[in-house]
Amino acid sequence: MSTPPAEDRRVIPLPLLATDHHGNRSSITCRYRCGDACGHEAPNTSSNPYFGDVVKQVMSRRGALRAAAVVTIAGGAVGALSGTAAAETIATQGRGPGHGPGQGGAPDRTGRPAPGTDYSPVAPNTEDAVVIPDGYRQNVVIRWGDAVLDGAPEFDFENQTAAAQARQFGYNCDFAGLIPLDGSGRRNLLVVNHEYTTEPFMFRGYDAENPTREQVEIAWAAHGLSVVFAERDRHRGGLSTGPSRYNRRITATTEFEVRGPAAGSDLLKTAADPTGTKVLGTLNNCAGSVTPWGTVLSGEENFNQYFGNAERITDPDQAAKLARYGISGGASERRWEQFDPRFDVAQELNETHRFGWVVEIDPHDPDSTPVKHTALGRFKHEGAAVRVARDGRVVAYSGDDERFDYIYKFVSKGRVKKGESRHARRHNMRLLDEGTLYVARFTGDSPVEEIDGSGDLPSDGEFGGTGEWIPLADGDRSFVPGMTAEEVYVYTRLAGDRVGATKMDRPEDIEPNPVTGSVYAALTNNTNRGATGAAAADEANPRNDNKHGHVLEWTEHRNDPTATRFTWNLLLVCGDPESPDTYFGGFDKSQVSPITSPDNVAFDPHGNLWISTDSTGALGINDGLYSVPVQGRERGHLKLFLTVPRGGETCGPIITEDLVTVCVQHPGEVDGATVENPASNWPDRGDSQPRPSVVSVWRTGRGGRGVGRIGE
Repeated sequence: MSTPPAEDRRVIPLPLLATDHHGNRSSITCRYRCGDACGHEAPNTSSNPYFGDVVKQVMSRRGALRAAAVVTIAGGAVGALSGTAAAETIATQGRGPGHGPGQGGAPDRTGRPAPGTDYSPVAPNTEDAVVIPDGYRQNVVIRWGDAVLDGAPEFDFENQTAAAQARQFGYNCDFAGLIPLDGSGRRNLLVVNHEYTTEPFMFRGYDAENPTREQVEIAWAAHGLSVVFAERDRHRGGLSTGPSRYNRRITATTEFEVRGPAAGSDLLKTAADPTGTKVLGTLNNCAGSVTPWGTVLSGEENFNQYFGNAERITDPDQAAKLARYGISGGASERRWEQFDPRFDVAQELNETHRFGWVVEIDPHDPDSTPVKHTALGRFKHEGAAVRVARDGRVVAYSGDDERFDYIYKFVSKGRVKKGESRHARRHNMRLLDEGTLYVARFTGDSPVEEIDGSGDLPSDGEFGGTGEWIPLADGDRSFVPGMTAEEVYVYTRLAGDRVGATKMDRPEDIEPNPVTGSVYAALTNNTNRGATGAAAADEANPRNDNKHGHVLEWTEHRNDPTATRFTWNLLLVCGDPESPDTYFGGFDKSQVSPITSPDNVAFDPHGNLWISTDSTGALGINDGLYSVPVQGRERGHLKLFLTVPRGGETCGPIITEDLVTVCVQHPGEVDGATVENPASNWPDRGDSQPRPSVVSVWRTGRGGRGVGRIGE
């Protein structure tokens, strides 16, 4: 299959259209990506403490550039549970300037870039292009509708079919993982999530009240994941795709195996699957990760929006459980329930329980059956990322992407089998079937009266504190009073409510640092923080009306991911650097780039954090990809590496020693845009429709390839 040529970064900006919706995203993106979640009341109505507004208070109180970001979570007291430990302060970590996790001293004012970040940042902009630094090149790797499987026809926007889409690259790419097939780094498998479909931008003349069966089946085929062979070009430096026996499409109708402690539960059984062990499809796959054993984990996020007719459920207990997961009302946005009864809650309520899991696929075996892991709990998984403990057990971190919801981790019972054989991979794919599921409670160390939601720093000059992991279930054993183990796994949000977990500002991607072991979470935003009837600021979530989000970091006790205690602090409080309620790890704010709504996080081989954003409109600039060192003198020096086209979102960054890739999701999704009047013509230009795509970026010039190595 062919790959479009590399494009020049010099383009003519298009005029701005209205893009503000709930402070940032366009209204159509909100409707089709998450069911307009921010336009409804938050599903969490429990009285648990909220993590969000504390951080802002702590930041402003200090008002100085040298404050070490430390975030604290005010946690309510809960009775001791088996396996928990009282939170304790670890004096050597997270306690002041230069002493956060992995932090190596005061900010650098010499201007020397940290290893891996030696590039000149691009300027914030509103161009209809992927804008990259000088000295770099880019190419489009694969676009919506490009061939994945043999026999796929050339993409034709005006003549789409479900049969064609099932063999083509899906819509709205999100997470991407690059899995080497050999030691050279040239031959790889590229695995990409397709989070959701935006039907009004996919079909000319789309009638949202009366979609056709063909349009619905195209949308089913455009969801899921793609596995495609991707080769590194020796001369040009970028990635290109091609045919391979590994290539695969996984869609909304692919059969999945249900595994773990809730498999076979009565709560998962349906008329179509009386065993409760087989599910058709995966939906709203957002972030993910490549496991140490070479498989891919993918999180099912906003699955609630695909189900209709929840208002017909009259049992108050069932209705309340559905509402806690954001499932309510009449017809769904896409009207899938008109074409398949499994999306009709009134006909098949348990079908809703079969989504909201972490799924695992084996890209090395195109004939393998993908898995849904129930031991990791059911909620709006942004993704899941794995770290291997010293004793060989694996720990998977995951955030529930909803306002006022929680952060979780799973600790396996079994241990990793070393090696890259198929036998080892099969053994390791069973590790997520048995273990302990935990939820996080954060505690701040500042007086309550000093946390007022203004963003002022507390008297100790930092956001910070300790935390504990509260066990929810292990196998068939529940640690939550009044809930069975299978109820904990299926209604995990309710379990978190009962044990007093800390409410967070939309916990999205979470990743452990492969160099330091510290863990980082993107808290995207929450404009409901401090609103009437909603939770106010606490020391861990720093701002009321939190439009721009923040980034947390924590270190497990003794840097052991299986521990039940940790210390935490705040690395970034995002927004305009000129605003007093922003913070950049103590670095000089006059030298950093503006950032809003952190979403995906990744690491380069040096241990620098890379952040992609999701918030067109919040600062009036296009979304982008940023680097920020987390240790040493340049800790907090945030720089903008690239921006994506107007209306688009930056997703799924992959950062190697000499290559960066990003997924450009929903380009051109701007309020007022239509198929007849598109707001973007990226990537094909001319009068074409915008197409979600994967882009690779590499460095050129003397010194060879490298993202940030030349001159070091």
